[in-house]
Amino acid sequence: MIILLKLFLAHIIGDFFLQPKKWVKEKESKKLKSLKLYIHIAIHIALLFILTWDVTLWPLIITISVSHFIIDVTKLFFQNKKTKRLWFFIDQVLHVVSIFIAYTLLIENNFNVETIITKQTLLLFLCILFLTQPVSIIMKTIFSKWNIAKLTQGNESLKDAGMYIGILERILVFVFVILNHWEAVGFLITAKSVFRFGDLKESKHRKLTEYILIGTLISFGIAIFVGILYAYLK
Repeated sequence: MIILLKLFLAHIIGDFFLQPKKWVKEKESKKLKSLKLYIHIAIHIALLFILTWDVTLWPLIITISVSHFIIDVTKLFFQNKKTKRLWFFIDQVLHVVSIFIAYTLLIENNFNVETIITKQTLLLFLCILFLTQPVSIIMKTIFSKWNIAKLTQGNESLKDAGMYIGILERILVFVFVILNHWEAVGFLITAKSVFRFGDLKESKHRKLTEYILIGTLISFGIAIFVGILYAYLK
């Protein structure tokens, strides 16, 4: 396990601390012709050797470095201005997964899909996935009978901010419920109420207040229900 932690530490240092923004921009513009791309990979190799401090681990280090190069190049060729943010997260997830798989195959040597894809992990993934986009669409459908544009007229917000806030709060509530920390759910509701108090106080529209309260109760209610359901079925 200590080796796996060192591998992740090397990735974090190499990708987030030793990669200036100008290097990223050069890689995006020149792609495979960018010298910074190869320097970036070389830094990762050096970090892996330094942190593990074991030459016999060279097959693992080379495997991780090659996979890192392939993932970075794939990202450079497929991302564009609209999908750049999405590809950042895809890139990081793929790096983490590749490190874990390489470590399991070459060090632990006991990789078994059945030990990872269990009923509990599938159920957890299903619950979290449901609480993101599906619930957002369900709530939009529920509120489609009211014209939110009129209610929020003159009070613009960030694009899709409400959707992201809703997704994050539902996932947090779900996590708190399955960990049996109901007090944290209450704290989250209180915190949101405090932040919303200014909007509700300044707003003279009773309908907007009702809209926000209904939306909050439905969002939290669904997350609590899914959390209880997960605890019952796992």
